[in-house]
Amino acid sequence: MCTQQPKLRAPSRCWFVLVIILLILSSLIGCRKKPELVIVLDGRGSGHIFEGIGAVSAGASSRLLIDYPEPYRSQVLDYLFKPHYGAALQHLKVEIGADVNSTDGSEPSHMRSRSDQDYNRGYEWWLMKEAKARNPQIILDSLAWGAPGWIGNGKFYSPDMADYVVKFIQGAKRAQGLDIDYTGVWNESRYEIPYVKLLKKALLGNVPSTRLVCCDLYPSENQWSIIGDMQKDPELKSAVDVVSVHYPREKGRLTTPPPAREIGKPLWSSEDQPLTEDSMPNTRDWASGGRILARLYNTNYIDGGFTKTETWSPVTSYYDDLAAPHSGLMYANTPWSGYYRVQSAIWVTAHTTQFAHPGWQYIDSACGHLPGQGSYVTLKSPSSSDYSVIIETIGANTAQLVGFRITGDLSGGPVHVWETNAAKNFEHVMDLHPEGGAFELTLEPDSLYSLTTTTGQGKGTATPPTARPFPFPYEENFESTPDGRSPRYLADQDGAFEVWPCTNRKGRCLRQVINKQPIPWGPIPDPYTYSGDSGWTDYSLSADAMLLQPGDFTVMGRIDSADVFQDGKAPYPSGYVLRVRNDGTWELLNNKYKVPTAKLATGKVAFSLKSWHQLRLSFNGPHIEAFVDGKSVAKVDDSTHRSGMAGIGAGWNLAEFDNLAVR
Repeated sequence: MCTQQPKLRAPSRCWFVLVIILLILSSLIGCRKKPELVIVLDGRGSGHIFEGIGAVSAGASSRLLIDYPEPYRSQVLDYLFKPHYGAALQHLKVEIGADVNSTDGSEPSHMRSRSDQDYNRGYEWWLMKEAKARNPQIILDSLAWGAPGWIGNGKFYSPDMADYVVKFIQGAKRAQGLDIDYTGVWNESRYEIPYVKLLKKALLGNVPSTRLVCCDLYPSENQWSIIGDMQKDPELKSAVDVVSVHYPREKGRLTTPPPAREIGKPLWSSEDQPLTEDSMPNTRDWASGGRILARLYNTNYIDGGFTKTETWSPVTSYYDDLAAPHSGLMYANTPWSGYYRVQSAIWVTAHTTQFAHPGWQYIDSACGHLPGQGSYVTLKSPSSSDYSVIIETIGANTAQLVGFRITGDLSGGPVHVWETNAAKNFEHVMDLHPEGGAFELTLEPDSLYSLTTTTGQGKGTATPPTARPFPFPYEENFESTPDGRSPRYLADQDGAFEVWPCTNRKGRCLRQVINKQPIPWGPIPDPYTYSGDSGWTDYSLSADAMLLQPGDFTVMGRIDSADVFQDGKAPYPSGYVLRVRNDGTWELLNNKYKVPTAKLATGKVAFSLKSWHQLRLSFNGPHIEAFVDGKSVAKVDDSTHRSGMAGIGAGWNLAEFDNLAVR
């Protein structure tokens, strides 16, 4: 007979299950990863006022953009300046031109003599107006790289130069409706204290709303010396509104000295770049330039105290064989095709400019470095509870969990998260909802984030056409170019080449109009203008030319480099040059940077001033032939330059050109 076993009571079974659940929950809670850092976002926190992210259009860096056809030109401008679309630049500095090479060419002067004033020359007026049309709040700035030769009888620091700067600012307002908010002294050139004071007095007496930036020096020029001079000279300190330096790093480390932080003036990195240790401007994809720029924008404030960063340049709109190629936030130097490239640097810049505006305030207690590589800055709105945090994790090897705690009347609303890295380009990746005034985010390595309570950010969608090579054959008779303008695609490297009615023939011609050498900033080759394709090999280059006064003119072929910094004393680019002087002597030259110019052939022809002549160079493999007025004057073999672009030039004398052709 079986005995019945007692049954387990239901309450005992429930307690057993409950204990197991509690043990599991306790284990999970105990294993939960804690943030590696908790950032307190305190709306009561203090910090400097953010003054914006900008770019510098100078050194002829924007030359080819104006030649772009619509709609592509407007698309490029939108990516640069339109709010909530692309880089949304907040500051634009332009060169005060002087018809002298300032890196990648010469920009036109508004005063070629004391009695000459023209506020329509060149393209910087146009660029400022286009920027202002897209962003009426954009801050405009100006700086001289060189000066016309008449200034101060050849002395830059003079009353003439102060007046030259003032006239530029007045002309911008009177002729173009533009307010220039800031101006500087002399790009990367040692300042003179009496001139700084003189310029400030000229500004106060004529354009008092324009503030003075000083002194835009390069690291090798003792760039912070103005701080010591201001400490010793109260009048100088009063004259300087902003202290500015260029590329303020040595071996990758920011160099701001403690007295600069204590001087009581805003500090600007007024020309900067995503440079590597030993390079010129980097390419702007994420892997190189983009990620470096992401770190630069943050650390310029955290470690350098800079409230504004300006990069040179907004757009690479100059030929690739010029100095410092690929400097721009984006790339647009083939106007004949309409092609442009929106680079990662556009979106890296947008991570700040679309989330904080000039006038916002840094919260210093919420700015710093991440424990596992990277940095963060926090900015708050002056007129609302909104805030934004920009975080970069460049160099990090693993993900980092970061916590955030909100206090001090900052918004407790949703936090919108945008991200850029090798796989993402300015993407809205998630929204976070703080609980109890706190939230957390896991940061991927080698990435850039913007966390914000603001809305309205956007990513432009315009796309360029397919790239095409420079048109060949190339012919330009200058008939379609308005008076006083540069023809399409020709890039002046010194002097000024403008279209005017021809002398001694019907129609329109290209005239080199500068016959007094300007005061240079850097290397100063003889005036020339050029265009074409670096891949051109065998071709014939011809042009009609006339000297209007004693001097010389040239045609140039197979130009394989026009980087003036490779040889600061070279009068011509690297290539072949046929030069004819007013006495009829001619030379066929082989100019190669850092090597003495070689004369391949010389001779003399019948010649007269104010008469038209034809020059021609023909290339076929190593065979080079030179012609003057249809007659062959030289046949030589040389293989120094195997391909390159074409140009025409002159000395510092008046000359005219017509019927330029490359076939």
